[in-house]
Amino acid sequence: MSSIHHHTSHLYSQNFLRDARLVDHLLGGATIGRNDLVVEIGPGTGIITERLAMRCRQVVAIERDPALVRRLRRRFGAAPRVTVHEGDFLAFPLPRTPYKVFANIPFNVTAAIVARLTAAPYAPDDAYLVVQREAAERFQGRPQGTLAAALLWPWFDLTVTYRFNRRDFRPPPGVETVMLRLRKRGPPLIRDKETQPYRDFVTHCFTAWRPGLRHVFTRRQLGDVSRHLGLDRRANADLAPATIPVEYWPEIHAYFMNVADAHTRQLVAGSEDRLRAEQASLQRVHRTRTDHPYQPPFPADWGRTQETVDASDRCGSDHMPARSRRSQGVRRPTATKDGYRDNRPPTAERK
Repeated sequence: MSSIHHHTSHLYSQNFLRDARLVDHLLGGATIGRNDLVVEIGPGTGIITERLAMRCRQVVAIERDPALVRRLRRRFGAAPRVTVHEGDFLAFPLPRTPYKVFANIPFNVTAAIVARLTAAPYAPDDAYLVVQREAAERFQGRPQGTLAAALLWPWFDLTVTYRFNRRDFRPPPGVETVMLRLRKRGPPLIRDKETQPYRDFVTHCFTAWRPGLRHVFTRRQLGDVSRHLGLDRRANADLAPATIPVEYWPEIHAYFMNVADAHTRQLVAGSEDRLRAEQASLQRVHRTRTDHPYQPPFPADWGRTQETVDASDRCGSDHMPARSRRSQGVRRPTATKDGYRDNRPPTAERK
């Protein structure tokens, strides 16, 4: 391993893929085609960049490390399909035309990168990210539901498309690693005008003094919810958010909007803003091999899109919307009366 490779991988907590044949295999299972514009985050030495350039119309590679930028520009200076930009992806202006993302990202900024992509006014149509397994499971809502999972679900479908061997990387990571796909829904499961009310509702349910649905529904309404969704209240009287499958949240919110009184609506309104204000006051440091400021995973416009969906697609009897299709969701931290149950990135993203 070269000294530059070792230095940058240590500095930015990045583990580089070793084999171009594995990259070809991963791209073979992706939706990237000849007419696609692809953004690559943290291209490193360019092993993915080279294979992307053989498959798509244009590669926009964004690298933070100056030494690697010089190396990439020497390697791809004559490649018309590759543009190398030096800078922090979190501050980089994303395309305003359709694009996709394929990247082996640094583990220590996984939450911030996912938030940046999904909050963008023009989110990618498809994104493939190399992340640690635990992070992927949390974004998907496994084995328990999380606030981020519920916030992502109406707008993105998340699946794991590949499980890596640690020897696939240089240096080998100390955690299990997967390829996580984030596919933008079209149309989303929540109408544009319902976006903020939905986000406030879900945030309130997860961050209440005792997280649960009993703060927003009467006993009778809780019974209606549990019966309709097939949830067992005998062992979960409050319907704790972590026990609710992520795909049910749009239905539960639609029911809330039909039955909630003015006082309860006022209690819920602004919950996301309050959570962001609390997060902004925290001076947490999240660590891997180096210190890096923690990036809150709840940006103001996370999940906003310009698409709408016909309400008739989800209308049911007795104010309860028809059951949505079950599939895999996403996942992230929850909260307690003291602030948060686990509002940090996955354990491998910190020491």
